[in-house]
Amino acid sequence: MTEFEATLPWHPYPDLTDAERIARAHAFYETMRTRHSCRAFSDQPVPREVIEQAILAAGTAPNGANHQPWHFAVIGSPEAKATIRVAAEEEERRFYAGRAGPQWLNAVLPLGTDADKPYLEIAPWLIVVFAQRRGGPDPEDDMQNYYVTESVGIACGLLLATLHAAGVATLTHTPNPMRFLNRVCRRPEQEKPLMIVVAGHPAADATIPGHAAHKKSLDQISSWI
Repeated sequence: MTEFEATLPWHPYPDLTDAERIARAHAFYETMRTRHSCRAFSDQPVPREVIEQAILAAGTAPNGANHQPWHFAVIGSPEAKATIRVAAEEEERRFYAGRAGPQWLNAVLPLGTDADKPYLEIAPWLIVVFAQRRGGPDPEDDMQNYYVTESVGIACGLLLATLHAAGVATLTHTPNPMRFLNRVCRRPEQEKPLMIVVAGHPAADATIPGHAAHKKSLDQISSWI
């Protein structure tokens, strides 16, 4: 039997009552419902270990064929953050100048965003998430990866949830196009940058747009067959 054919015992969940499971689900929802995107960060440091543990949590995400098709490039260098801000704002100016089209611009209008992204330099950490089209579970692998976007999307969700649980504010930023991130992060061209996760502490004057506090109800986001 090879290592790939071997099985491991299932580690059982705690022996909870249904009431305890419901309580845990409620508690997690109450934690996550306070998560909002932050667009005003302070330069207060966040320990590297927090980011490391959040990435490890992201790495537990379900994924196609267990190829784990993601890479998290963590930027803490002021010079690299400044380079990313310059390139991202250049793309954002094109976006707001009309490349996005009126419908898209109207959609983001209630959020009060614009081409100026100072948080890309101010926040202590930028986590650039890359999707790998090829790879595999071992460093030397060069196999086709499967369900790449879905796998990396789930991993990003776990990353954000872990950072929020650790008391770290986040923002997902997606300049378009993003290929400059391969160069800044020294990642190969076959990897596709999907997003920048800005991570840090909120500024003292940080606010949340009222529009962002509106969430769809359970009836709107679920159906029961």
